[in-house]
Amino acid sequence: MNVRHGLRPLPAATPATGFGKLRVGQWFLLAGVFILMVFTVAGAFTVISIEETREARVAVVDVVDPAALRALEISNALTSQESSVRAYGRTNEEASLQDYRKAVAAEAGALTAIDGLMSRMPEKRTVAAEVARLKAAGEAWRRDYAEKLIASVPTLKTEASNRQNAPVNAARFTEIRQSLTALQDHLNRLHVEGGLRLERGWQALYLALGGVAGVLVLAGIGSVLIVRHAVLRPMAELNGQVRAVAQGDFEHKLRVERPSELAELSSHVDAMRRRILTEWRRASEAQSKLEEQTTELRRSNGELEQFAYVASHDLQEPLRKVASFTQMLDQRYGDQLDDRAKQYIAFAVDGAKRMQLLINDLLDFSRVGRLGGERTAIDTGLSLQAALNNLAVTIEDAGATISSDDLPTVHGNRAQLTQLFQNLVGNAVKFRSQEPPRIHIGVRRDGDMWEFSCADNGIGIESKYTDRIFLIFQRLHGRDVYAGTGIGLALCKKIVEYHGGRIWVDGEEPDRPGTTFRWTLPYGDTDE
Repeated sequence: MNVRHGLRPLPAATPATGFGKLRVGQWFLLAGVFILMVFTVAGAFTVISIEETREARVAVVDVVDPAALRALEISNALTSQESSVRAYGRTNEEASLQDYRKAVAAEAGALTAIDGLMSRMPEKRTVAAEVARLKAAGEAWRRDYAEKLIASVPTLKTEASNRQNAPVNAARFTEIRQSLTALQDHLNRLHVEGGLRLERGWQALYLALGGVAGVLVLAGIGSVLIVRHAVLRPMAELNGQVRAVAQGDFEHKLRVERPSELAELSSHVDAMRRRILTEWRRASEAQSKLEEQTTELRRSNGELEQFAYVASHDLQEPLRKVASFTQMLDQRYGDQLDDRAKQYIAFAVDGAKRMQLLINDLLDFSRVGRLGGERTAIDTGLSLQAALNNLAVTIEDAGATISSDDLPTVHGNRAQLTQLFQNLVGNAVKFRSQEPPRIHIGVRRDGDMWEFSCADNGIGIESKYTDRIFLIFQRLHGRDVYAGTGIGLALCKKIVEYHGGRIWVDGEEPDRPGTTFRWTLPYGDTDE
């Protein structure tokens, strides 16, 4: 380890005096107490201002203005009553009488609404007395004029009836106008006074908020000064010491005297420095051991590959001899053997061939991922065609129909991608239904990946087996039903994952028979 020494020592911290002895927390506590006191006063004033503003708004918006609106409705209703009654007196038409009744009902509804607002009305007694006078004036007008006129219309001539009751109408309706004018003037005055109260409340609220804003500004300035005096200066000192360590002087100790929080922090950082230094030394030793183990692992893998090749060759040669000589035994002495002996010979030949197939599949499975530096730009359409050529006899015997989209170019291993297509298409042909196999190879762009699919119309796969089928040696059917070693789909999974993708099978779809395998391959620069 290269540790540099001789850096200029940092100046020692100046001892604090007076207020400098206070800890950072104590500085902020004093500032907080002062700010809290100011905020308490400003908050109380703000609350009072808000409450007064709210009461003024409620009085104006929720009480006075609705009452004024109802007074206007009463005025319109009384005017409508007077005009409807006079029209009825002139024409004796039922429609005018009905208009009069509706206007009376409207007046009653407006008066009821005003009575409902009376409990929250400013100057409630005065307003209530004015409403009572208006109600009494309206009732007197209807009693002395409207109802009498309505009762006399069927028996008197209309002109005579109007002339007879005109003086009473003028007198009583004048009383109504006077009472209504007094009520409306009073409500207008209450509206103006409430508006002034509301304006004063808003001004007080703005003043309180301005005070709070001023306190916040002062608090910010005070916080900056406290932070500068109690935090930034010691932090600059600690930063200089840390910089010295970062520049390579790992033996430089970290220490800050004040405030106590930063003193504690510097001790923790220094402990971390010592621990990192110790771990770094241990890591260097471990790295050396790891490099030695990596070299040994490469040598062991090379020997293992050589062993696998030799073992497979040495295993296949005896198997070929077993199969060959067993078949020769059948050919030369077949006429001397009974059926059971011929069956035994067939079992031996079949076992040898299956063992050869299993050894070849295991070798293919073990080679995936150990082929370095062999990825190039591969046209997957050509890989599919090579796979179909290898399966030509099987496809022809099954009467299968193969179709595909325009397949893209990917970065991968040609032999392995051909093996991938060959295994998937071969499985689709093998696990076919009663109908001739129809197989489609599709592809679509999915972000930075190509998503391929292989869909068939075969016997399908139950959803509970969709994860199991990619495990090595896992079979869903007996060898007497479908031949195979149980390695094909595990090999497909290993090839796809080696290329940086994933493979899965769609769940069962009741409206579509068969199976759909999907797998992804990266969309590299060579694809564009």
